[in-house]
Amino acid sequence: MDEQSPGGLGAAVASVAAPPPSPTTVSQAPAASMQELLTQLVKRDGSDLHVKVDEPPVFRIHGKLTRTEFPVLTENSAKALIGEILTDDRKQRLLKERELDLAHSVPGLARFRVNVFFQHDKIGAVIRVIPIEIKSSEDLGLPEVTNRFAELSRGLVLVTGPTGSGKSTTLAAIIDRINKTRKVHIITIEDPIEFLHQDKVAAINQRELGADTHSFAEALKHVTRQNPDVILVGEMRDLETISLAMTAAETGHLVFGTLHTADSAQTIDRIVDVFSPEHQPRVRMQLANSLRGVVSQTLLRKISGGRIAAFELLVCHSGVRNLIREGKTHQIYNMIQTGGAYGMELLDQNLKKLVDDKEVEFDDAIAKSSNPTEFQKYAPTTGAY
Repeated sequence: MDEQSPGGLGAAVASVAAPPPSPTTVSQAPAASMQELLTQLVKRDGSDLHVKVDEPPVFRIHGKLTRTEFPVLTENSAKALIGEILTDDRKQRLLKERELDLAHSVPGLARFRVNVFFQHDKIGAVIRVIPIEIKSSEDLGLPEVTNRFAELSRGLVLVTGPTGSGKSTTLAAIIDRINKTRKVHIITIEDPIEFLHQDKVAAINQRELGADTHSFAEALKHVTRQNPDVILVGEMRDLETISLAMTAAETGHLVFGTLHTADSAQTIDRIVDVFSPEHQPRVRMQLANSLRGVVSQTLLRKISGGRIAAFELLVCHSGVRNLIREGKTHQIYNMIQTGGAYGMELLDQNLKKLVDDKEVEFDDAIAKSSNPTEFQKYAPTTGAY
């Protein structure tokens, strides 16, 4: 497709002028600017803004999508709306790559993580709220074991869960705790930078893909020359990044990373399966030596309003390490279930506790359960509650 044609990519991002009224607009409400939409998103306690052609702007509020009262977006108005937050350089990157990740700030309001993309050759975006204030682990209700992970001197700690489960918020709280309590050098590698940290007791440098480095792997190749004590890898996407992160953890650094996996056993299997079969025994040995813990989380709607996180917690002791070395990850669930003294807990155990404490509805809990058939026995109709 010619980029100079009316429907080309150049037209998609070249102009930020306000479009003429669209005949497809079904609402008489005036068109909103991006700043107005983002202000309304934060005011309504939403987490995400969806921008899509032929739909009005959509907010995600407490986990549910809600169509707003603003006009339906035409191709021109969607281009103009997204164009408000794109610099010329970002427009060129979008033209070349057809998708773009970036961070956007509104002073006094919040920071936002932005993904711009095309679907059916029409521009769209999803924008997530990143609060300016970094909440503490106590404010977030994080398990006590996360504070112990923040005190480690070396090893690999993984925070996992689906997109939108609060992984970045959890990691920000852990890094902030280290920043407040330990005289160490912290380096983060993020895509994009979300929470902004200021030096407290620690010294912290935050690097962003695209602006400061070309890839997670490239940054990790050089990070040991930057005298770090703590390294945060925003996402362990590929074999090279995973391998370098494990090596850094083995060589005396405390490394935090994220994966889009649902639980601890799946996380270990995902890491091992990235490598070829002939290398997997060595990787299991390396992972058994370096892994210190896994925090797997998901978000649920609270009965009282808002959302709350449920966690599965794995702490690696000698028994867990042996299971990893021997490839018996399916037995890790039993190890977690009986590992309460170490701070371990299965997701379903945590979900049951949230239902017992009347924090979440049973139907929402079972929808997030890792074993819904087993979890069903806790249904209110059985008299368990």
